[in-house]
Parts: sequence; C-alpha cells; structure tokens
Amino acid sequence: MDFYEVIRTRRSMRSFKPDPVPEEVLRRVLDAARIAPSGSNRQPWKFILVREKGLKDELVPLAGGQKFIAEAPIVVVACGIDIRHNRGGYMGDMSMLVDVAIAFDHLTLAARAEGLGTCWIGSFDNNGIKDLLKIPQDANVVALTPLGYPRGVFAEPGPRKGLKEIVSEGSFA
Repeated sequence: MDFYEVIRTRRSMRSFKPDPVPEEVLRRVLDAARIAPSGSNRQPWKFILVREKGLKDELVPLAGGQKFIAEAPIVVVACGIDIRHNRGGYMGDMSMLVDVAIAFDHLTLAARAEGLGTCWIGSFDNNGIKDLLKIPQDANVVALTPLGYPRGVFAEPGPRKGLKEIVSEGSFA
C-alpha cells in the first residue's frame, strides 16, 4: 500500500471484528513502533498488549467508558518511562511524551498498512490503569488503542485546514 494512501485513509475505528490478528502481522506493527526515532535514542517506551477479555473489560471504565476498546482482539497500552533527563527545556521530565507519541504513531500507521484499525485513546485514568496492569511508578500511560480488523471502512478525512492556515515562512505570523 502506498505510504500516502496509508496516511490519507488512517481513521479512528470504533467497531471491530472478533477475528484474531495473525502473530506475524502483529510483529510487523510492533516492529514499526520499535524502530521509531527518539531523543538520544533512549526509546523510553513499553507497549503492553492486553488480549484477555476480562482485563480488556476492566480497561473500559478506566478509558472513559469507551466500550468499543474491549471489542478488539488486542488493546495496546503505550507507556512512557521517566528518562530522568530534562531534554527539551520547558518540557522537563515529560519530554518522553514526544518520543512515545512518535512510536505510537508509527504503530497506528503500520496497523493501517496491514488493514488493521486503531483509535488513539487519550482519555483514561492513568493511575487506575497503572494499578490494573502493574505499571511501575517511574512510568505512565501515554495512550491506548484497540487493535484489530475494523467493521467499518477506511476513508479519506473530512475537511482539514488548508496549508496556508498551518504553515508560515520565517515567523509564526
């Protein structure tokens, strides 16, 4: 699949088939996240795969009650590890959020290339998920996504701002 088609047609999917994700497909998707760039190549991430139905069901109330996440065969929980390094000035210790977001985006785009659906979940109870999945104190949840074959179709995006609204030359104005 053409790279630009992957980008144009990646959508947040909220309904999934029960079909399992083949292990070789999952490995390619996870490998796309693994090879993502990070500041000083620290790779401050850990991806937890949640497949067990009961555990997925327990994630639902911790993710804003979004029931569809438990419908997918896998939920990927992306965690960021405190790198104890103020790389980014004002971002401080939380600069790992940028690195994890880059890896997570690689994962969602690779999933689309494989015909899998994802939905970047940013509404969640960090401490509740940390307790549930035994995430250590020096790590935090950055995002979650269901991962599986969607019931819906991949499509082009709706209206977006034009380039003139989001790009400028030489200064912000």
